[in-house]
Amino acid sequence: MSDARGTKESGTLASGTLDEALERLHTTGPERNGWLTNHAPMAVEALVRNGQASTVHRWLDRYAHKLEELPPPSRPVTADGWREALGDPARITDWTRFFARELDGRPWREVLAEWWPRLLPGIAASATHPVIRTGHAVRTLLASGDEEVTAPRRAELAHALGYWAARSLPLPPLTPLAAAPTAAAALDAVPPVPVQDGGIRDRLAQLTAFPVWGTAPDPDTARDRLVELVTAATHRYATHGHGEPIMLVHAATAPNAVLRALPALPRELWAPSLAAAWSASAAVTAAYTPPEPAAYTPTALTAEEVFERAAAHGDDHTIKFTDTALDVGGPLALAAATRSIELNPPVF
Repeated sequence: MSDARGTKESGTLASGTLDEALERLHTTGPERNGWLTNHAPMAVEALVRNGQASTVHRWLDRYAHKLEELPPPSRPVTADGWREALGDPARITDWTRFFARELDGRPWREVLAEWWPRLLPGIAASATHPVIRTGHAVRTLLASGDEEVTAPRRAELAHALGYWAARSLPLPPLTPLAAAPTAAAALDAVPPVPVQDGGIRDRLAQLTAFPVWGTAPDPDTARDRLVELVTAATHRYATHGHGEPIMLVHAATAPNAVLRALPALPRELWAPSLAAAWSASAAVTAAYTPPEPAAYTPTALTAEEVFERAAAHGDDHTIKFTDTALDVGGPLALAAATRSIELNPPVF
């Protein structure tokens, strides 16, 4: 899997639009109604990335009713006392301000490398949305280059990491099941949770065992297997996305967020990143996979046409999943993206 797309609307228009959108969003919190995720920062990055910068502000106008103000701060998170604040959603703004201070004083790659292994055990936080937001932020920073990193893009990483830290949620202890030979076979072998009902937190609490997969002897193998996982989860949506069309996109978008972050991370973190990505993808699969697969219809559309349809559809999860499908590439990934457009309710 490779991403040769680049930023299709490159130059001042796309860059300026993204920064404007992020500045607009950084006055709002990462959640609404107590726990539902604000998807706007991720969706606008995907829109700009895929040549739809001209649609961003219109999309934000339609999304605005879902935005809430930043929650009030509680007490500052400190470098010595961060452990007691980890996983405390009441400290979201405290965490965001902490990372803003860290990123003002140090290179962003250095901050990411320090905090990535601390946050990985809580990758399931808020249905994996914080790691997904982090992946979008890192992709933007990597594409910007060290000399072109703007304040809104640096601030977006602070918001993403702060959200992840505040909502950190380790999975329950898991028993290893028989090893699977491939990522696709491993996802097929994930046992569904006994009661597929209620919110994701109730479902994840029921997890007991996963197939053994996602180990790697070296960083390059870890990256290759992470690519395999993202591909398998994207392809699986074509046949299994009907189980829960919104939630099952995260089985692919969460590991893809990890994959997007790898180039910014020390190589020694690649293998543990693969293991965490597998746990996240397997957890979402266990929580929402349907009893039986369903048929899907191949698409004759090009990648650009599929994303244009996703943008016109307007649903944030559909936009982000289609963005991942374009990373994967190929007919089955495009069919999966088209399936998400069919299954999820349109916004426009």
